[in-house]
Amino acid sequence: MGYVLDFLPMALATGVGAEVQRPLATVVIGGITTCTLLTLFVLPILYEMIGGHDTKL
Repeated sequence: MGYVLDFLPMALATGVGAEVQRPLATVVIGGITTCTLLTLFVLPILYEMIGGHDTKL
């Protein structure tokens, strides 16, 4: 999630080339955030639903 902070200056840019940088930075920030949240919350839930508690030996 630390990489999101690296893209904030690009997302908030107003200088020359900002019309290209701003949408790219927004997409990257959204992708990193979504990926992190899916990995932390959705993936473990799906793992438990599909085959989590088989501890029979």
